[in-house]
This record gives sequence, structure tokens and C-alpha cells, in this order.
Amino acid sequence: MFKEHRKQLIISSIIILLPIAAGLLLWKYLPDTVATHWTFSGEADGWSSKAFAVFLPPVFMLITHWLCILVTFSDPRNKNRNKKIRKLVLWTIPFVSLFSSALLYGIALDTTLNAASITFGMVGIMFLFIGNYLPKTSQNYTIGIKVPWALASEENWNATHRFGGKVYVAGGLTLVLLAFLPTELAIGWMVIILLIMAFIPMIYSWLYFRRQVKSGTADASRPQTREEKQNSVITKSTLVFLTVVFIAVGVFLCSGSIVYTFEEDTLTIDPSYWSADRLDYEDITALELRHENVSGSRIWGLGSFRLLLGHFENEEFGHHIRYTYYDPQACIVVTCGEKVLVLSGKDAAQTEALYAELIARTEG
Repeated sequence: MFKEHRKQLIISSIIILLPIAAGLLLWKYLPDTVATHWTFSGEADGWSSKAFAVFLPPVFMLITHWLCILVTFSDPRNKNRNKKIRKLVLWTIPFVSLFSSALLYGIALDTTLNAASITFGMVGIMFLFIGNYLPKTSQNYTIGIKVPWALASEENWNATHRFGGKVYVAGGLTLVLLAFLPTELAIGWMVIILLIMAFIPMIYSWLYFRRQVKSGTADASRPQTREEKQNSVITKSTLVFLTVVFIAVGVFLCSGSIVYTFEEDTLTIDPSYWSADRLDYEDITALELRHENVSGSRIWGLGSFRLLLGHFENEEFGHHIRYTYYDPQACIVVTCGEKVLVLSGKDAAQTEALYAELIARTEG
């Protein structure tokens, strides 16, 4: 099978690496540091060297491309079948490589571009293509909606993938429309849409299986073959794992708090999902309340729909530590010698109360 697709493998690999050549041609126009990570609001908060941005993403894409091909082509059920799907596997990563690098270079050269909106649109288009090809997928262990009921029955597989194709097309169109919404709102809807696209076809497949059992066209008590048992265990384990991951990610993105504890001589800052910090009142040399957010690029930390924590950098303070809620209405800038911290409460009123207490403690 590798010999059959050797020419396409070579061409697709070259296309994946083309952004390196483009980066070298644009080298003198690119800034020394290139934005490589953005906040949920579309603002750059992570930067890498020019060499990192030009060379590493295409090389990583190439490795991913070959891993996907090895797994897909090694599946015995894919031999001489699923030719259109194999083409999709061959050309998806080259498309992603060209798109992601073009976006990276485009934003580096024109900071007015909105990375989030463009990404929503392109991801939506990708799902439109996948949804179009999904009904053409024959039974296999590597591509498609690989639930046990679909793998055990060709009729169930075909019905599930026809339905799944429609779900993916509808989801892709919706993701394209999200590009026209405010980024923060679109992010939340994207998570919901992806969850629907992942689980609704699986539920449909199970319901279809139950209808087959009821009509007598499928036997729920039929002993499974060894191959079916192994795949069933893998599939169920994967579903459990993905469910746990989705729940954990959802909890992380939408929860968390920052607890400020005022003691006699110190303030303890204890955020969820991040290490606590302690400030001695006598070390605080300046306090400033700002009725706006303080922007900065994240060096090392975490961000969610709820919190922004960790080490940041901006032109005003240089390196500073942030313990704030996401996009706060007000912030407190705390200076302790050369150390700068940015703090916030859940809202402006809580931040103002925190500031008043800090003033009272430091002046007292």
C-alpha cells in the first residue's frame, strides 16, 4: 500500500514542509519574536523566536502526518478499501500545515488579523469535507465512528456514517458562522458543537442497534469474535477516557477561584489549579487600582474562561505575576521592590474591596 501511494506520500510531505521555504523567503520581514499563542479574546499572549515559528510547526506536522499514515495503512480492513478516505488522510495534514503557517506569518506581518475568527472558519470548512467523505467510509478500525455496534454490523456502520456525515456538515457550517461572533462567545459555542458532533453519532449508532435487536436483524446475545471483543474493549475504554477528559476540561475551563486571606502580617493568595503565594505587608512598596484590565503576554501559566494565572510580561512592568479572573473589570498592581503582581476579584466591586483592605493593612 505504501508503494501504491509513494508519489502522493512524497508530494504531501513536501507540501507540509513548504512553509519553511516561505518562512526563509519572508525571514527579513518577520519580527524577531512571533506570536504563537492567543487568548480566548484573540489577543496574542505567547511568543516564540522566529526560528522556532518557521521550522518547528512544519516538522511537527510532518511527524504527525506519517504517524497517521502508518496507523491507517496498517489497518487490515483498509486494504484495497476506503480509497477516498485514504486520500483525506493523505491531504488533511498538508492542508493544516499550509493554513496554520499562513496564519502565523500573516499575523506576524499584519497584527490586525483575527486569528480566532480565521481558525473557526477553516476548522468549519475542514469538518465540511470530513462530513462529505464520512458516508463513503467502509468498516475499519482507524477511521470513522468506531463504536462496537457499528463495527459488528455493516448495516449499522453505513447508517451511522450517513447520519454522522450530516452531523459533521451541519457542525462545520455552524463553526464557519461562529467566525462572525465575538470570540469569547464563539469559544463556548465551539466546545458545545464539538461535543455534539462527537457524541450524537455514537448515541444514534446504539439506538440503531437496539432497533435492529427489536426487529430481529441483530442478535444482542450473539457471541463476539475475539477480534470484536478486543475492539469493543478498546472502543469502550476510549469512550470512557474521552468522556472523563471532556468533563475534566469543561470543569477546568469554567470553574476556579482566587482566595485572598488577610493575616496579621501577610496576605496569602491561593488560586485554583496554581501554586499559592504570600506577601508580607511590609514588603509592599506601591499599590495602584486600575479600572481596566492589564494586558500582557503569558510566559508560563494557565488561562481558562474563568482565570488567568502565572508569569506574564508586558512593556510597562516587564516580567510580572498575575492572579486575576479572566478579563477583569478592574485590577490591582502590587509592587514589592522589583516584584510586580497583578490581582483582581471576581468583579470590580470585589477588586475595590480587596484594594481598600490592602491599603488599610499596609498603612496600618
